[in-house]
Amino acid sequence: MALQTGDKAPDFTLVSKTADGPQLVKLSDLVGKSNIVLLFVPMAFTGVCTDELCDISGGIAEYDALDATVLGISGDNPFAQEAWAEKSGITIQLLSDYEHTAAKAYGVAYDQFLPEANLIMGGVPKRSAFVIDKEGIVRYAEVQEHPKDLPDFAAVKAALQSLA
Repeated sequence: MALQTGDKAPDFTLVSKTADGPQLVKLSDLVGKSNIVLLFVPMAFTGVCTDELCDISGGIAEYDALDATVLGISGDNPFAQEAWAEKSGITIQLLSDYEHTAAKAYGVAYDQFLPEANLIMGGVPKRSAFVIDKEGIVRYAEVQEHPKDLPDFAAVKAALQSLA
Protein backbone atom coordinates (compact mmCIF):
# COMPACT_ATOMS: atom_id res chain seq x y z
CA MET A 1 0.00 0.00 0.00
CA ALA A 2 1.24 3.48 -0.88
CA LEU A 3 2.22 5.94 1.81
CA GLN A 4 -0.51 8.23 3.05
CA THR A 5 -0.57 11.84 4.18
CA GLY A 6 0.81 11.99 7.72
CA ASP A 7 3.19 9.03 7.30
CA LYS A 8 6.91 9.43 7.92
CA ALA A 9 8.72 9.36 4.58
CA PRO A 10 10.97 6.29 4.32
CA ASP A 11 14.62 7.17 3.96
CA PHE A 12 16.51 5.97 0.90
CA THR A 13 19.93 6.26 -0.67
CA LEU A 14 19.86 6.39 -4.46
CA VAL A 15 22.39 7.23 -7.15
CA SER A 16 22.31 10.38 -9.25
CA LYS A 17 24.64 11.02 -12.18
CA THR A 18 26.17 14.48 -11.91
CA ALA A 19 28.80 16.36 -13.90
CA ASP A 20 31.30 15.09 -11.31
CA GLY A 21 30.20 11.48 -11.72
CA PRO A 22 27.79 9.26 -9.78
CA GLN A 23 26.68 10.69 -6.43
CA LEU A 24 24.76 9.06 -3.59
CA VAL A 25 21.67 11.02 -2.54
CA LYS A 26 20.17 10.23 0.85
CA LEU A 27 16.69 11.58 1.55
CA SER A 28 17.46 12.15 5.23
CA ASP A 29 20.32 14.49 4.23
CA LEU A 30 17.79 16.68 2.38
CA VAL A 31 15.04 16.72 5.02
CA GLY A 32 15.06 19.96 6.99
CA LYS A 33 16.71 22.01 4.24
CA SER A 34 13.57 22.49 2.13
CA ASN A 35 10.29 20.77 1.39
CA ILE A 36 10.74 17.89 -1.02
CA VAL A 37 8.68 16.76 -4.00
CA LEU A 38 9.35 13.20 -5.10
CA LEU A 39 8.12 12.35 -8.58
CA PHE A 40 8.25 8.66 -9.35
CA VAL A 41 8.05 7.95 -13.09
CA PRO A 42 7.94 4.55 -14.81
CA MET A 43 10.70 4.81 -17.44
CA ALA A 44 13.18 7.12 -19.09
CA PHE A 45 12.77 8.04 -22.76
CA THR A 46 9.00 7.44 -22.76
CA GLY A 47 6.65 10.16 -23.96
CA VAL A 48 4.58 10.84 -20.83
CA CYS A 49 7.58 10.68 -18.48
CA THR A 50 9.58 13.01 -20.71
CA ASP A 51 6.71 15.49 -21.01
CA GLU A 52 6.11 15.44 -17.25
CA LEU A 53 9.71 16.07 -16.22
CA CYS A 54 10.31 18.62 -19.00
CA ASP A 55 7.23 20.56 -17.84
CA ILE A 56 8.47 20.47 -14.24
CA SER A 57 11.96 21.53 -15.33
CA GLY A 58 10.48 24.44 -17.31
CA GLY A 59 8.44 25.57 -14.31
CA ILE A 60 11.01 24.87 -11.60
CA ALA A 61 10.97 28.53 -10.48
CA GLU A 62 7.46 27.95 -9.08
CA TYR A 63 8.76 25.12 -6.91
CA ASP A 64 11.82 27.13 -5.88
CA ALA A 65 9.49 29.94 -4.77
CA LEU A 66 7.60 27.39 -2.64
CA ASP A 67 10.87 26.30 -0.96
CA ALA A 68 10.76 22.88 -2.60
CA THR A 69 13.43 20.59 -3.98
CA VAL A 70 12.02 18.43 -6.80
CA LEU A 71 13.52 15.00 -7.44
CA GLY A 72 12.61 12.61 -10.26
CA ILE A 73 12.92 8.89 -9.51
CA SER A 74 12.84 6.00 -11.98
CA GLY A 75 14.18 2.47 -12.11
CA ASP A 76 16.55 3.32 -14.93
CA ASN A 77 20.29 3.25 -14.35
CA PRO A 78 21.92 6.65 -13.71
CA PHE A 79 23.74 6.67 -17.05
CA ALA A 80 20.48 6.17 -18.98
CA GLN A 81 18.91 8.93 -16.86
CA GLU A 82 21.80 11.26 -17.66
CA ALA A 83 21.42 10.62 -21.41
CA TRP A 84 17.65 11.11 -21.14
CA ALA A 85 18.05 14.40 -19.26
CA GLU A 86 20.61 15.71 -21.77
CA LYS A 87 18.53 14.69 -24.80
CA SER A 88 15.25 16.00 -23.40
CA GLY A 89 16.31 19.09 -21.46
CA ILE A 90 15.34 17.73 -18.04
CA THR A 91 17.04 19.86 -15.42
CA ILE A 92 15.68 18.47 -12.14
CA GLN A 93 17.87 15.95 -10.35
CA LEU A 94 17.12 12.36 -11.34
CA LEU A 95 17.63 9.49 -8.93
CA SER A 96 18.14 5.90 -10.00
CA ASP A 97 16.03 3.37 -8.11
CA TYR A 98 17.56 0.55 -10.14
CA GLU A 99 16.69 -2.14 -7.60
CA HIS A 100 13.22 -0.63 -6.94
CA THR A 101 13.86 -0.30 -3.18
CA ALA A 102 12.38 3.22 -2.95
CA ALA A 103 9.37 2.30 -5.12
CA LYS A 104 8.66 -0.64 -2.81
CA ALA A 105 9.21 1.43 0.37
CA TYR A 106 6.77 4.08 -0.90
CA GLY A 107 4.28 1.41 -2.00
CA VAL A 108 4.32 2.43 -5.65
CA ALA A 109 5.98 -0.55 -7.40
CA TYR A 110 3.88 -2.22 -10.07
CA ASP A 111 3.13 -5.90 -9.81
CA GLN A 112 4.50 -8.08 -12.59
CA PHE A 113 1.62 -7.50 -15.02
CA LEU A 114 -0.62 -4.48 -15.57
CA PRO A 115 -3.66 -6.00 -17.32
CA GLU A 116 -5.51 -2.74 -18.07
CA ALA A 117 -2.53 -1.46 -20.06
CA ASN A 118 -1.38 -4.88 -21.27
CA LEU A 119 2.14 -4.17 -19.97
CA ILE A 120 4.71 -6.11 -17.99
CA MET A 121 5.92 -3.61 -15.39
CA GLY A 122 7.21 -5.69 -12.45
CA GLY A 123 8.90 -3.44 -9.87
CA VAL A 124 8.72 -0.31 -12.03
CA PRO A 125 7.36 2.68 -10.10
CA LYS A 126 3.84 3.88 -10.70
CA ARG A 127 3.63 7.54 -11.67
CA SER A 128 3.40 9.20 -8.26
CA ALA A 129 3.92 12.47 -6.43
CA PHE A 130 4.81 12.92 -2.78
CA VAL A 131 5.30 16.19 -0.90
CA ILE A 132 7.50 15.79 2.17
CA ASP A 133 7.79 18.59 4.69
CA LYS A 134 10.95 19.73 6.49
CA GLU A 135 10.26 17.27 9.32
CA GLY A 136 10.17 14.32 6.92
CA ILE A 137 6.38 13.85 7.02
CA VAL A 138 4.37 13.12 3.87
CA ARG A 139 1.97 16.05 3.36
CA TYR A 140 0.63 15.00 -0.05
CA ALA A 141 0.52 11.61 -1.73
CA GLU A 142 -0.88 10.69 -5.14
CA VAL A 143 -0.34 7.43 -6.98
CA GLN A 144 -1.62 6.79 -10.49
CA GLU A 145 -2.49 3.23 -11.48
CA HIS A 146 -2.21 3.84 -15.24
CA PRO A 147 1.23 4.94 -16.47
CA LYS A 148 -0.24 7.59 -18.79
CA ASP A 149 -2.06 9.47 -16.01
CA LEU A 150 -0.26 12.48 -14.53
CA PRO A 151 -0.39 13.66 -10.92
CA ASP A 152 -2.45 16.74 -10.07
CA PHE A 153 0.33 19.34 -10.00
CA ALA A 154 -2.04 22.09 -8.85
CA ALA A 155 -2.70 19.97 -5.74
CA VAL A 156 1.06 19.39 -5.29
CA LYS A 157 1.64 23.16 -5.35
CA ALA A 158 -1.30 23.74 -2.99
CA ALA A 159 0.23 21.27 -0.53
CA LEU A 160 3.54 23.14 -0.74
CA GLN A 161 1.77 26.50 -0.23
CA SER A 162 0.15 25.13 2.93
CA LEU A 163 3.62 24.47 4.35
CA ALA A 164 4.76 28.07 3.96
